[in-house]
Amino acid sequence: MKYIESFREGERISGIYLCKYKQSAMTKNGKAYENLIMQDKTGTVDAKIWDPNSQGIEDFEALDYVDIMAEITSFQGTLQLNVKRARKARENEYQPSDYLPVSERDIEEMYEELMQFAGRVREPHLRALLEDIFVKDTSFVQAFKLHSAAKSVHHSFAGGLLEHTLGVCKLCGYYVEAYPVLNQDLLFAAAMCHDIGKVYELSDFPENDYTDAGQLLGHIAMGSEMVGERARKIPGFPKMLERELKHCILAHHGELEYGSPKKPALAEAVALNMADNTDAKMEILKEIFKSAGTGQEWLGYNRLFESNIRKSSSCTN
Repeated sequence: MKYIESFREGERISGIYLCKYKQSAMTKNGKAYENLIMQDKTGTVDAKIWDPNSQGIEDFEALDYVDIMAEITSFQGTLQLNVKRARKARENEYQPSDYLPVSERDIEEMYEELMQFAGRVREPHLRALLEDIFVKDTSFVQAFKLHSAAKSVHHSFAGGLLEHTLGVCKLCGYYVEAYPVLNQDLLFAAAMCHDIGKVYELSDFPENDYTDAGQLLGHIAMGSEMVGERARKIPGFPKMLERELKHCILAHHGELEYGSPKKPALAEAVALNMADNTDAKMEILKEIFKSAGTGQEWLGYNRLFESNIRKSSSCTN
């Protein structure tokens, strides 16, 4: 099997890939074809079956593992597969771990590092809250460790939610040292909890798509609700402290147009928003550079940055 990250235009490939997406479509001339997205642990690639009724094309559905033979072409500067043969793979022919994008870092090491930030929280009610979520709730912990942080924008791989949360905590660790005005306990608790709703906003791999709850409520509202439910079970949890923690979660996207129900009103909410934004954008750039490979400097216009992205000289060597 040839991994997607090593595909080159003009090659012919054969192997088993996860069909992440499948939809029938029509050409301008009224001819039926199939739109596909194929995936392995290194990424995804668009694919087309231009003749779905061909003898070599057997029935399969989205989220099936599919044995294909295809030509690698290019369309508008992006690689694309022209699938000539396809059949649903048998269970003994593939290992699911080969098809799930996963963090490059060790999951357990990251979680241990994350819990060190929980250990720096001294306020007893916040400490009890973090223990209830990140220690005692073993089903949540297992899901949190293996979840993605997004469907596609950043950290969209198994372990991505954990890696992103740890990255945000590290940035907040710098902020509390540089700016004594910040309440360390509140900021670390908020950093650890800011995206916990994503465990329920997005489905598990290989689907990794929005759930009904995710579509209707979103991870920000669900995360705030989760924190409120847990806080109310802890005797004597200060109401104002609960409100402040929930505010940080509700405001962590920073702007109303970015999905935050509230704009930051606390110093800790401002710091959390900056940490979240920084970690997400730097991961996006890392993934852009990785997918571009070597030999490219200017990488094209990116809507998020509203700029034509270029590798610096230190990235091109």
